[in-house]
Amino acid sequence: MSRRDINLIPELDDYTQAHSTRTDDLLAELADETRASLPSNAQMQISAIQSKFLTMLARSLKVTRAVEIGTFTGMSSLSIARGMAEGGRLVCFDISEEFTSVARKYWERAGVADRIELRIGDAKEILGDFDPAPELDLCFIDADKTGYLTYWAELSKRMRPGGIIVVDNVFQGGRIIDEAEQGANVVAMREFNRVVADDERFDVVMLPISDGLTLAQRR
Repeated sequence: MSRRDINLIPELDDYTQAHSTRTDDLLAELADETRASLPSNAQMQISAIQSKFLTMLARSLKVTRAVEIGTFTGMSSLSIARGMAEGGRLVCFDISEEFTSVARKYWERAGVADRIELRIGDAKEILGDFDPAPELDLCFIDADKTGYLTYWAELSKRMRPGGIIVVDNVFQGGRIIDEAEQGANVVAMREFNRVVADDERFDVVMLPISDGLTLAQRR
């Protein structure tokens, strides 16, 4: 459906796909349209395994209040919305009308558009105005890496006990462990990973899924 898991050889990646729930036609079509219409940005789309994982996590947590930072063409938001409990609400933050126009189309087709509110703008500037009540069930961060610490600061204080923040791209293509790599994204992600691991409000696990996925659960 989409990009492979960077931590698996192709044969094992194929094996995990074959032994997971089949990707339905709508998600496959969204992945195909993203690759065809936005080839230079298609790598921003989450993987098929991540999509299944987010739906299962949202369902397991019985999510009614969720936030996403970085929507792109809608794969992750659609995956979360499908797993939310009845009456659930997902608020998405993104800077692109172009990319999210694709997302809106697929939310409608999937019958989950009424569960999703899209806010266009720089989340670093507008997230502070979001409802401050600490009662979010699930958050997904997959946006500009240099903004991750700001997103963490705003979202972490809004999580209910047991709520989970999911963070993508924490491996940075494996560059995270190469000290010679000093690019802005890698440096920012190293600091982010350190801050999250040291945050005593959360239990944290970093998983080798796709480009690295961190789960932080509020104590």
